[in-house]
This record gives sequence, C-alpha cells and structure tokens, in this order.
Amino acid sequence: MTGCRFAVWSACLPLLFFCVFPSNAHRHPQRPKVFDVEAFGAVVDGEADHNAQHHIYYDGHGINFCLFNLEKLVPAQAFLCAWRAACASKAGSRMVIPEGRFLVNPLAFTGPCNGSVEIQVLGTVLAPADLGVFPAGKAEWIAFNYIESLVIRGGGTFDGQGASAWPDNDCSKKNATTCHKIPNSIGFNFVKSLIITQITSLNSKKVHMNIFSCQNVTLKGITITAPGDSPNTDGIHISGSSNVKIDEASIGTGDDCISIGPGTRNLFITGVSCGPGHGISIGSLGGRPKEKDVLGITVSNSSFHGTQNGVRIKTWPASYALSASNFTFQDIVMDYVKNPVFIDQNYCPRGQCDHEFPSRVKISQVLFKNIIGTSASKVAINLSCSESVPCEDVELNDIDLVYLKKGKARMASSSCSNVNGGRSVGHVNPPPCI
Repeated sequence: MTGCRFAVWSACLPLLFFCVFPSNAHRHPQRPKVFDVEAFGAVVDGEADHNAQHHIYYDGHGINFCLFNLEKLVPAQAFLCAWRAACASKAGSRMVIPEGRFLVNPLAFTGPCNGSVEIQVLGTVLAPADLGVFPAGKAEWIAFNYIESLVIRGGGTFDGQGASAWPDNDCSKKNATTCHKIPNSIGFNFVKSLIITQITSLNSKKVHMNIFSCQNVTLKGITITAPGDSPNTDGIHISGSSNVKIDEASIGTGDDCISIGPGTRNLFITGVSCGPGHGISIGSLGGRPKEKDVLGITVSNSSFHGTQNGVRIKTWPASYALSASNFTFQDIVMDYVKNPVFIDQNYCPRGQCDHEFPSRVKISQVLFKNIIGTSASKVAINLSCSESVPCEDVELNDIDLVYLKKGKARMASSSCSNVNGGRSVGHVNPPPCI
C-alpha cells in the first residue's frame, strides 16, 4: 500500500510542479511602454509649447528625460524628450507621433537604447523651410544613430519642405567648392536591424533617406515624392551597408530613385516604381580614395516611367581602384526611358573630369535579363566600359526594347566598348553588340 501511495504521489508531482511554477510559454508578453510626443510638449501645427514643464516625464526613479531650458523650448525638444524616455525603457517601447502637423527643428535620435524601439508615425513631421535654422555643416534634418532594433511605421509623412532650398542645391550650375551644403531629410547611421514600413517622404531639401553603415535593413511600402526638376533629391541612398531589402516602393524625384554607393553588399530591390527621376544607379564609384567594393546587388520586378536612366552603373574617369561585381537586373519594364540599360565608366556630370586616364573600377558578373519596353533614345543598350579595366562577364538575356520617336516605334541600337567575355542569350532586341 505504501508503494502504491508513493507511485501516485510520484505521478502527481510533475503536475503539482507545473501548477506552482507555470511554464514561461504561457506568460503574456510584456507590452511595450508608449511615449506620445504630445505628452512631452509637442503641439500640433508647429508651435513650441512653452508650458511643456507641465508634461515633463519622470521615470519611476525620478529621472527627468528633458534636461532643457524650458523657458526657451523650441520644436524638436519634445520629440527628444519622448525619444530619451523610449530609449531608456528596458521592456521595449513605442514612441507615438499622433495625427496632426508637427514642426520639428534638426535633431538626432541617438542610441544605444536599453531595448527595441518602435516609432509610430501617424501625422506629418515638418522640417523648417528656412536653411538658417540648420547648424553649419548639418548633414541631416533627422538622424538615427547607433541604434539596434528600430521600427518606423504608421502611414505618416516626413515633409522636408525643400522648395526654398532647391535653388541653392544645383551644383551643376555652380562651382562645387562654393555650392551650399544642403541637409538630407532622414539619415540612418550605424543602425542594426532596421524596419521602415508605410512611410512617406515628401520634398526633401537633398537626399530623402540616407542609409550609411547599417546592417539588416528592410524598407517596405515606402513612398518618396519630389518634383522631377528638384536637384539632388535622391530617393534612397545606400552606402557602407549590408543585407538591405527594398520592397514595394513608389519613388519619384529629381535625381536617382535609388543610388547605391561604395561598400554596399547584398542589396535586394524588388517591386519599385521609379519616375520621374534618374533611375536606379550603382555609383558613382571611384571618386574618393579607400572606397570599399560593391558586391551582390539585385534589382527585379520593377518599372521605370519617363526617367533619364533605367538601370545604370556609373564610375568616374581617372578614378581610384575598386571592384563592382555580381549584379542582376531582371524582370524590368521601361516606359519611355532615355537610357534603359547603361554602364557609364566616363561619368562626369559637371564636365570637370580628367579624361586622360580611364576609370579603374573593375565591373564584372553583370546580368541584364527580361527587360522590355520603350526607349526615349535610339541607343537603348549602352555598355561604355573602362579601357584600362574592361568589363567582364556581362550577359544580355531576353531583352526587347523599342525606340519610341514622336509616338512611333523605331528600331533601337546598342553600343559596346571595352567589354570582355560578354554574351547574348535568347531574344535580344536591339541587336546585341556583345
């Protein structure tokens, strides 16, 4: 009988242990703390809240996250207060920018943070129109620096109010040494695990989104808009970054829809609608010493509408040496694009280059596949490679581009120089030059 009692007790012991010490799997996840910028003094319609001292947030230990002169509170400080509180939270946090229009002076959201941070943008964040508000040499209106695990979402808008700055931003009409330093709209610097979804960037003064030295980045459902004649308003510029994905973006600007700079590795672009603008460009490369190689770029399932270029690789003449390789441009539609397929190793936009020495950027392993549509120029495929380091392993595969002149379809042409080991596969129109 004693043995039976022991057996029953032994059988019940695991159940008792489970009841007294429940499994972590059944615990509810801790909800992120929410920090609304209005609770920190942000005011709709762009006025500074001089009564923000009534909203200052203290944590449970009496720490004040708003160490400012409250008598001189200016737009942006309320946003910084909310950021500091969210960044200090160990349980994960959400910073909320509610519906409405908020004027925000230049600021930097800087980590590292104690946990993951989500920024929910529901309203419109406005940059100052006056360049005088920006400190000399300020690179960005809003910067995100040294953060790990950041999400920005919500359907809201960042409005750079760039129209007043554009007349000072066209360096092609000025001496580059005297050209004004214009700030980009949003910069991400040294950020790891970044997700940006359903966000609009409007009318930047210069580049809309600059991604520098970041890892594991996803941009999905982004809308970027500026007039086609707004100078240097690239949509997304990426450099020194790895494992970046851009998916389902609508981009129309006065410069490259997406520009890819030195040190970029493993970039995947798909589902992008580009236009107006200068297309999707790798480069320009080789303009500065110690630039890092560009490796593994894929552009697929995208379309270009009335752009100056389609898919382009551009390098400076008389450049520094580096490698650019393993590029795929596939399943692309061109709609009246001036240079649909373009390798330009003589890139010189201001006509002040040393053409005596060719580019030293080595381009190799490039695939152009299933590219169809119309060209606004007779030369629809232009592979202008370097005389000193010719392009290698370039493939044209199933391409059908028609030259459209005054509404009538004409035969397009191709032009190739300094291409070694090139090949044409399947149906290629215009007739290939490799």
